[in-house]
Amino acid sequence: MLLFDISPLGGGIGIGLAVFFLLIGAVTAFVVFKMLKRTVKMAVRMAIVAVILIVAVVGGVAFLIMGYGSGGGGAKPPIKTTR
Repeated sequence: MLLFDISPLGGGIGIGLAVFFLLIGAVTAFVVFKMLKRTVKMAVRMAIVAVILIVAVVGGVAFLIMGYGSGGGGAKPPIKTTR
């Protein structure tokens, strides 16, 4: 029952997760680039780093979109008409 008390991602949480995910991806790409410096040619290194950064950006955008929430959701109240 406690699980139902947790609100969905929204606002600052989603934005924070997006930034965190992007930074983790960038750090991972940098570490991989440095580790492969002497063993792999530059084109292969850049391709690997590009794939890691693309995953980080897509994941960050997904968290950012989830962070906006549903905008209130639910049914809208009926429009009152006057006669």
